[in-house]
Amino acid sequence: MVEVRHRYATVGGHRVFYREAGPREAPALVLLHGFPSSSRMFRHLIPALADRFHIIAPDHLGFGNSDAPPPDVFTYTFDSLTDVTEALLAQLGIARYAVYVQDYGAPIGWRLALRDPAAITAVITQSGNAYEEGFVPDFWKPVWAYAEDPGPRTEPAVRDALSLDAIRWQYLHGVNRPELVDPDTWAADHREVNRPGNDLVQLALFGDYATNPPLYPQVHAYFREHQVPLLAVWGAGDEIFGPDGARAFTRDLPDAEVHLVPGGGHFLLESHLDTVAGYIRGFLTAIEPPV
Repeated sequence: MVEVRHRYATVGGHRVFYREAGPREAPALVLLHGFPSSSRMFRHLIPALADRFHIIAPDHLGFGNSDAPPPDVFTYTFDSLTDVTEALLAQLGIARYAVYVQDYGAPIGWRLALRDPAAITAVITQSGNAYEEGFVPDFWKPVWAYAEDPGPRTEPAVRDALSLDAIRWQYLHGVNRPELVDPDTWAADHREVNRPGNDLVQLALFGDYATNPPLYPQVHAYFREHQVPLLAVWGAGDEIFGPDGARAFTRDLPDAEVHLVPGGGHFLLESHLDTVAGYIRGFLTAIEPPV
């Protein structure tokens, strides 16, 4: 049995929860989750990789078991979430690491890479977008409208993303075997993002998401200059970040490894864990053999 350690650290006065597993002397792998989940999305992946890698998987502030201070206490932007992640890794002595990004984890991961390119040994992106082609227009239209003009006209459409039906859809759309997806996932996510006051946290991040696409040219330049090893493994049926977003990485990283998994959706680990874990183990082992 792989030991997964459940820990807390205080960062900037806030308690940040993280999962840790694997030998500390092994190559580090940082797992950054997306909306509306938490590091819980990696609960099965961590044991599949922890024999070879030192894994750190934090919950972003406002999610999971981390603190969720109100927006008048903590400014919820992707810059500020990156600040927290960067400080946590420094506190844990993680100076060089591969990073796995999914959904919201991607803009945090890209900021970490831009701030300290030498820290990133490799990138694994699973529906972690970095290109305009990745946005599925119908899904993102309400987000862009809210970011441009937050208020009573645009807010109901993004608030709907906090509903149980919308969260269930995130887990089940594009999945060819929905019976493999544990209903506890969307029930837990729904409960956590709907804690008293957390709606304002999520609205703040919906509004700030528009700061991410303007950062993409810098991310592409980082890719071209550093040629960081990259694995893109996406569900072929993802209707949030479509397959064209995965293919686009090869524009700036010709050696990127891209896999579109048939029958997989946005939360690919729920239905295709063994496939994803196999790709990751092969990819990372070829880059930096474990101790």
